[in-house]
Amino acid sequence: MSAFGKIVPVILSGGSGTRLWPMSTPETPKQFLPLASDRTMFEETLARVANDSLFGEAIIVANARHGALIEAQLGERPAKIVLEPCARNTAPAIGLAACLAGDSLMLVMPSDHVITDVAAFHRAVAAAAPLAQDGWLVTFGIAPDGPETGYGYIKVGEEISGGLHKVERFIEKPDRARAEAMLADGGHAWNGGIFLFRGDAFMAALADNAPGIRDAVSQAMEQSTGEGAIIRPDEAAFASSPSDSIDYAVMEKAARVAVVPVAMGWSDLGSWDALYTIGAPDAAGNVVSGNARIEDARGNLIKSDGKIRISATGIEGLIIVASGDEVMILPRGASQLVKKFSG
Repeated sequence: MSAFGKIVPVILSGGSGTRLWPMSTPETPKQFLPLASDRTMFEETLARVANDSLFGEAIIVANARHGALIEAQLGERPAKIVLEPCARNTAPAIGLAACLAGDSLMLVMPSDHVITDVAAFHRAVAAAAPLAQDGWLVTFGIAPDGPETGYGYIKVGEEISGGLHKVERFIEKPDRARAEAMLADGGHAWNGGIFLFRGDAFMAALADNAPGIRDAVSQAMEQSTGEGAIIRPDEAAFASSPSDSIDYAVMEKAARVAVVPVAMGWSDLGSWDALYTIGAPDAAGNVVSGNARIEDARGNLIKSDGKIRISATGIEGLIIVASGDEVMILPRGASQLVKKFSG
């Protein structure tokens, strides 16, 4: 156990994952699917914090419609499951968990991200813990490996200690030219949406910067119901909360915000192109999984859930995904076009 007691993992599982349609659907979004390994992304996130000497019982904050999926994939692992009666974005969701965490350190993580270097992640958590224990709100800045335009950025400020820095500013998703300039300049990190802070410090930051959210989530938890590990916040109280992200509501406004830059093989797996990037290609550059057969094909992502066999020849640079009775075909590099069908 660390000098600060066990860290409470807080796993946010409210996303809908529409960018990975047709496999990801509102009923079974991407975090509950085995997209990057044999385990689902939710199960991989749990495994990341399975060290009982470092981490305590997890708090899962999820959409109420996914309660059964959460329980099934938790297995025997103990956890508190907070079921949101409606969607109110990340700041209120984290506030619900903070009400339970009290003065313990909370490691807030989305349930649908990939981290291949877990040891590096744990080292970053250990480095950030003393500052978070002292009341700072710490975010994890992902070392960029290209001029990505799909992520927000963090401008890394002056060093506080031990590789931790003040956040100079948060930057909205840039255009290509600005992303290239920030990469060339250095001193910038991707905003990965992973945080470490005390629960009471986060609630104090809500009180200072978003009191409507603080009041709504406090009332929702005070009037919550539930059975066993399930906690159901009061619907009317929670619905009264403003809907806002943690970045807008708190991180961009709070006085003591720090960043720990880290290279840990991170991806938010936000598109089929991202899945190709982290995949294991064959000699012809194809990333293939599931029920598929290919010949004379190069540089394709081909994925089937097994219900339909994909047979392909003479193709190059395509994304082909078969799930249930749906088949989607797109050029690689244009996976954002999935929104034409998934809405």
